[in-house]
Amino acid sequence: MNRIFLAFRSFFNILFHGELSAEVLAALNLSRTKTAPSTSKAAASPQAASAPPAVRASDGALQILGILQRDSRLLDFLMEDIAAYSDDQVGAAVREMHDQCRDSIARYVSLQPVIDGVEGTFAKAPSADPNLVKFVGNVPAKPPAGGTLRHKGWRATKIDLPALSGRQDASVIAPAEIEIE
Repeated sequence: MNRIFLAFRSFFNILFHGELSAEVLAALNLSRTKTAPSTSKAAASPQAASAPPAVRASDGALQILGILQRDSRLLDFLMEDIAAYSDDQVGAAVREMHDQCRDSIARYVSLQPVIDGVEGTFAKAPSADPNLVKFVGNVPAKPPAGGTLRHKGWRATKIDLPALSGRQDASVIAPAEIEIE
Protein backbone atom coordinates (compact mmCIF):
# COMPACT_ATOMS: atom_id res chain seq x y z
CA MET A 1 0.00 0.00 0.00
CA ASN A 2 2.90 2.38 0.68
CA ARG A 3 4.03 2.10 -2.95
CA ILE A 4 0.54 2.93 -4.19
CA PHE A 5 0.32 5.91 -1.84
CA LEU A 6 3.78 7.10 -2.92
CA ALA A 7 2.83 6.69 -6.60
CA PHE A 8 -0.30 8.81 -6.14
CA ARG A 9 1.65 11.47 -4.18
CA SER A 10 4.28 11.60 -6.94
CA PHE A 11 1.67 11.84 -9.67
CA PHE A 12 -0.30 14.63 -8.00
CA ASN A 13 2.89 16.52 -7.04
CA ILE A 14 3.84 16.63 -10.71
CA LEU A 15 0.27 17.30 -11.78
CA PHE A 16 -0.35 20.30 -9.53
CA HIS A 17 3.15 21.63 -8.84
CA GLY A 18 5.19 20.53 -11.85
CA GLU A 19 7.80 18.88 -9.63
CA LEU A 20 8.17 16.36 -6.82
CA SER A 21 8.06 17.62 -3.25
CA ALA A 22 11.11 17.27 -1.01
CA GLU A 23 9.34 14.55 0.99
CA VAL A 24 8.61 12.47 -2.12
CA LEU A 25 12.17 12.97 -3.40
CA ALA A 26 13.52 11.73 -0.08
CA ALA A 27 11.16 8.73 -0.10
CA LEU A 28 12.32 7.85 -3.61
CA ASN A 29 15.99 8.50 -2.74
CA LEU A 30 16.20 11.16 -5.46
CA SER A 31 17.80 14.61 -5.55
CA ARG A 32 17.14 17.77 -7.56
CA THR A 33 19.50 18.83 -10.33
CA LYS A 34 19.93 22.37 -11.56
CA THR A 35 19.80 23.12 -15.29
CA ALA A 36 21.62 26.01 -16.90
CA PRO A 37 19.41 28.69 -18.47
CA SER A 38 19.36 28.80 -22.26
CA THR A 39 21.51 31.48 -23.85
CA SER A 40 20.23 30.88 -27.36
CA LYS A 41 20.04 33.88 -29.70
CA ALA A 42 16.72 32.57 -31.02
CA ALA A 43 15.12 33.08 -27.62
CA ALA A 44 15.96 36.79 -27.75
CA SER A 45 14.65 37.30 -31.29
CA PRO A 46 11.32 39.03 -31.99
CA GLN A 47 10.04 35.83 -33.60
CA ALA A 48 10.11 34.14 -30.20
CA ALA A 49 7.07 36.18 -29.16
CA SER A 50 4.94 34.55 -31.89
CA ALA A 51 6.17 31.05 -31.07
CA PRO A 52 3.68 28.59 -29.61
CA PRO A 53 3.38 28.61 -25.82
CA ALA A 54 6.15 26.77 -24.01
CA VAL A 55 5.40 23.28 -22.84
CA ARG A 56 5.27 23.16 -19.06
CA ALA A 57 6.55 20.21 -17.07
CA SER A 58 3.02 19.53 -15.84
CA ASP A 59 1.49 19.29 -19.34
CA GLY A 60 2.51 15.64 -19.78
CA ALA A 61 1.13 14.70 -16.36
CA LEU A 62 -2.13 16.48 -17.14
CA GLN A 63 -2.29 14.78 -20.52
CA ILE A 64 -1.82 11.32 -18.94
CA LEU A 65 -4.51 12.17 -16.38
CA GLY A 66 -6.81 13.25 -19.22
CA ILE A 67 -6.17 9.98 -21.07
CA LEU A 68 -6.93 7.94 -17.94
CA GLN A 69 -10.14 9.94 -17.43
CA ARG A 70 -11.15 9.54 -21.07
CA ASP A 71 -10.46 5.80 -21.25
CA SER A 72 -11.48 4.63 -17.77
CA ARG A 73 -13.14 7.54 -15.92
CA LEU A 74 -10.37 7.34 -13.30
CA LEU A 75 -10.94 10.87 -11.97
CA ASP A 76 -14.68 10.30 -11.67
CA PHE A 77 -13.92 7.25 -9.54
CA LEU A 78 -11.27 8.98 -7.40
CA MET A 79 -13.41 12.06 -6.78
CA GLU A 80 -16.52 10.05 -5.83
CA ASP A 81 -17.25 9.19 -2.19
CA ILE A 82 -17.28 5.39 -2.24
CA ALA A 83 -18.04 4.89 1.47
CA ALA A 84 -21.66 3.97 0.72
CA TYR A 85 -20.71 1.13 -1.65
CA SER A 86 -19.93 -2.42 -0.59
CA ASP A 87 -16.46 -3.89 -1.06
CA ASP A 88 -17.89 -6.16 -3.77
CA GLN A 89 -19.25 -3.18 -5.72
CA VAL A 90 -15.97 -1.26 -5.41
CA GLY A 91 -13.97 -4.36 -6.35
CA ALA A 92 -16.05 -4.96 -9.47
CA ALA A 93 -15.62 -1.33 -10.57
CA VAL A 94 -11.90 -1.36 -9.88
CA ARG A 95 -11.31 -4.61 -11.81
CA GLU A 96 -12.66 -3.12 -15.05
CA MET A 97 -10.96 0.23 -14.41
CA HIS A 98 -7.65 -1.52 -13.77
CA ASP A 99 -7.75 -3.18 -17.18
CA GLN A 100 -8.66 0.09 -18.92
CA CYS A 101 -5.95 2.10 -17.12
CA ARG A 102 -3.35 -0.57 -17.82
CA ASP A 103 -4.22 -0.57 -21.53
CA SER A 104 -4.08 3.24 -21.67
CA ILE A 105 -0.68 3.42 -19.99
CA ALA A 106 0.70 0.64 -22.22
CA ARG A 107 -0.49 2.55 -25.31
CA TYR A 108 1.54 5.68 -24.48
CA VAL A 109 4.33 4.62 -22.09
CA SER A 110 6.72 1.68 -22.36
CA LEU A 111 7.76 0.45 -18.92
CA GLN A 112 10.39 -2.00 -17.77
CA PRO A 113 11.51 -3.07 -14.31
CA VAL A 114 14.56 -1.35 -12.81
CA ILE A 115 15.74 -4.75 -11.55
CA ASP A 116 14.38 -7.70 -13.49
CA GLY A 117 14.41 -10.25 -10.69
CA VAL A 118 12.07 -12.28 -8.54
CA GLU A 119 10.71 -10.36 -5.56
CA GLY A 120 11.67 -12.02 -2.28
CA THR A 121 15.03 -13.26 -3.59
CA PHE A 122 18.53 -11.75 -3.34
CA ALA A 123 19.28 -9.05 -5.90
CA LYS A 124 22.44 -7.09 -6.53
CA ALA A 125 21.96 -3.32 -6.64
CA PRO A 126 22.91 -1.69 -9.96
CA SER A 127 26.04 0.39 -9.42
CA ALA A 128 25.52 2.72 -12.39
CA ASP A 129 23.10 5.14 -10.69
CA PRO A 130 22.42 5.33 -6.94
CA ASN A 131 18.93 6.73 -7.69
CA LEU A 132 17.84 3.44 -9.23
CA VAL A 133 17.56 1.68 -5.86
CA LYS A 134 16.05 2.68 -2.55
CA PHE A 135 17.37 0.62 0.34
CA VAL A 136 14.79 -0.07 3.05
CA GLY A 137 14.95 -1.76 6.43
CA ASN A 138 18.03 -1.77 8.67
CA VAL A 139 20.34 0.06 6.25
CA PRO A 140 23.96 0.62 7.37
CA ALA A 141 25.76 3.94 6.78
CA LYS A 142 27.37 2.52 3.64
CA PRO A 143 24.68 0.79 1.54
CA PRO A 144 25.44 -2.86 0.80
CA ALA A 145 25.92 -4.36 -2.68
CA GLY A 146 22.49 -6.00 -2.57
CA GLY A 147 19.72 -7.48 -0.48
CA THR A 148 16.23 -8.98 -0.68
CA LEU A 149 14.29 -7.54 -3.61
CA ARG A 150 11.01 -6.13 -2.27
CA HIS A 151 9.93 -4.23 -5.40
CA LYS A 152 11.36 -4.35 -8.92
CA GLY A 153 10.79 -0.64 -9.53
CA TRP A 154 9.64 0.84 -12.82
CA ARG A 155 11.42 2.85 -15.48
CA ALA A 156 9.82 4.53 -18.48
CA THR A 157 11.79 3.50 -21.55
CA LYS A 158 9.60 5.33 -24.06
CA ILE A 159 6.91 7.98 -23.74
CA ASP A 160 4.83 8.57 -26.85
CA LEU A 161 2.08 11.05 -25.97
CA PRO A 162 0.12 12.71 -28.76
CA ALA A 163 1.15 16.32 -29.42
CA LEU A 164 -0.96 19.00 -27.77
CA SER A 165 -2.33 21.58 -30.18
CA GLY A 166 -1.44 25.21 -29.50
CA ARG A 167 -5.11 25.96 -28.82
CA GLN A 168 -5.55 23.12 -26.34
CA ASP A 169 -5.49 24.06 -22.65
CA ALA A 170 -3.63 21.23 -20.89
CA SER A 171 -5.28 22.12 -17.57
CA VAL A 172 -8.68 21.00 -18.91
CA ILE A 173 -8.39 17.31 -18.16
CA ALA A 174 -11.92 16.48 -19.27
CA PRO A 175 -14.36 19.07 -20.62
CA ALA A 176 -17.83 19.29 -19.12
CA GLU A 177 -20.50 17.49 -21.14
CA ILE A 178 -23.87 19.07 -21.88
CA GLU A 179 -26.49 16.98 -23.62
CA ILE A 180 -28.83 18.69 -26.07
CA GLU A 181 -32.24 17.07 -26.44
